[in-house]
Parts: sequence; structure tokens; C-alpha cells
Amino acid sequence: MERTLRRSKKAKPKNKIIKITLIVIVILLLTITSYGAYAFVKFKNAYDSSKVDLKRDGNKSELREEDVSFTKDPISILLLGIENYSSKTKDGRADTQMVITLDPDTSEINLITVPRDARVNIENAGEYTGIHKMNAAYNYGSITGYGAIKLQLETVEKFLNIPIDNFIAVNFDGFRDIVDALGGVTVDIKEDFWEDNIYDKKRIDFHKGESHLNGEKALAFVRMRYRPINASYSREERQRQFLTATIDQAKSTNTIFKIGQIADILGENVETDLNPKEIYALQKQYLNAKNISTKTIEIKGEDQYIDKVSYFIPDMDGLEKVSMELRKILKLKEEKFKTNAAIER
Repeated sequence: MERTLRRSKKAKPKNKIIKITLIVIVILLLTITSYGAYAFVKFKNAYDSSKVDLKRDGNKSELREEDVSFTKDPISILLLGIENYSSKTKDGRADTQMVITLDPDTSEINLITVPRDARVNIENAGEYTGIHKMNAAYNYGSITGYGAIKLQLETVEKFLNIPIDNFIAVNFDGFRDIVDALGGVTVDIKEDFWEDNIYDKKRIDFHKGESHLNGEKALAFVRMRYRPINASYSREERQRQFLTATIDQAKSTNTIFKIGQIADILGENVETDLNPKEIYALQKQYLNAKNISTKTIEIKGEDQYIDKVSYFIPDMDGLEKVSMELRKILKLKEEKFKTNAAIER
């Protein structure tokens, strides 16, 4: 009887340790699960506020006969950098416009910078319908109620004569935060120049050679266009260079951002018509691919003053070749070239 009592007394501490361990594990699991649920809800709420419905028939471009699949078909995405920091309103302008094409068969990404000052005929802009700079479409779409992104996207479609399947619009704060979330981006700067920081108005100097840029420096790098060096090291070239470097940076990580960082960046800073499933498919298909390659396509032309306004006038033969190349990449049928580019007075 005495031995039995002694054994049971020795067994109690072990049982107690096991119980405490189980309780700790349960608490940890509940904590992790609760945080995961919180993070998911936070992300979903942020995504919902970023989601934009372009109200296109069949949820596709009018220039598409059939819908496209992210995993089977080459697609095009319009990237917009929105300048609204000066006005503090939504009626900003599309400061940066780039079209990227993605081909799942070749894992090739093509980057095309659309000149913001291109002289084009903007349609569906109410009383503002007519000849303007390309980037004005965003503003006119907003103030007329047609839709800022919708009008900008359609104007780019008509300029290049290709369908734009989706879009991602980022304002300056969102751009800065995305670069910082990536841990910065390393760029091989080709020439020395400087630009003001829009946040504190201090000068940022850029020197030839590799440089690791944080969000604020990256924003200054892609925005500069008034310094003399822009003639030989153009804004469009720097934007393509930076996007290529950003893709390389994103490929070097297992995921672009952590879910908490995504939630913090989304909302007022980013707008898109991509759904979470499509975003995941893009990351899996392209950023995780080992044989992915990037290529840049340039729209050539020259700056001209027309009626005391400076426009970018594209070389029409060159623009037609770019359009034909893009249509071939997107596996579209050949057709006679047409564009809304306005090269005549």
C-alpha cells in the first residue's frame, strides 16, 4: 500500500507537466489561428477596397472575342502610376503607364512604356472629348463620371491597337511602400543625375553604378524628367529598367510580400481588377518560374510643341511595328493597323 502511494506521488508531476505542455500547445495554436484569421480578414477588407469593376461586357476587353485564361493564354496588364499627391484628391493623372504582356508558354514578360505626353484623340470624355496628352484620360474619366481607369485603359488600347486584359493602379505612396516591402530594389544607374524627394523636398543624388534604392529614392528615380540628363537617359528607359529590376527582386523571394504588408499597402494606395486567385496564379506562373525572361519594347518618337503645348509624337511606322509585335505575342489575328495617335495639327 505504501509503495503504491509513493508511485502515484511520483507520477503526478509528470502528468502535470504533460497537461501544462498540452495547454501551452493549445494556446499557441489558438493564438496562431486567431492571428491567421485576423490577418486574412484584414487582407480581405483591404483587397475589397482596392477592387475596381470596370463594368466591361463579359468582364473582358471589347477587343477580345473570348475570355482569356491566366494559365493558358498570353495576357496584357496595364500598370498605372497615379499622381495625386499634389492635389490630395482622386482626380490625379496617370503619371506612369506601362503595358506588360505575359506568356505562360514561354514564361516571357514584355515591358512597354506608353509615353504619358503622347498626343492622342481621347474618346468618351464628354465635353473634353478631343486631342489631349495621353495621361489626361485618367483625369477626364474621373471628372465626367465615365471612370478614370476605364477611360485611361481604353485610350491605351486604342493607341496600341491591342486588348488590355487587366490593370493595376498604384499611387505614389503605394509605390514607395511596395518597394520598401520588397526590401528595396537594386538598379544599375547609367548616368549621374538628381531629383527632389516629393516627401521632404530634399535633393536625392543618383550616381552611375549599382545602387540599392528604397521606396522614396526609387520614386524619384522613375519620375525625373526635367533634368537635362533626361535627353540621354530618359524617364521611359529608367522606368523599364526599374521594373525589370523589381521583377528580378520579386523572383528572388518565395513570396512578394507578407500578408500583413499587403494589407497595409492595399486600400487607398492600390486599385486593381485582378482577384486574389488571379494574383496567386500570376505569382506561381511567373515569379516562381526558373526560366522566366524579360524583354523591353520601345515606342520611338520625338517631342514637339503644337499650339504652345509639348507633346510626344510617335513615329507612326515604329508604332505600327510595336502594335504588330504585341498582337503576335498575344496571339491575335492580323488586321489593318489603327490608332488614336494624333500626329497632325
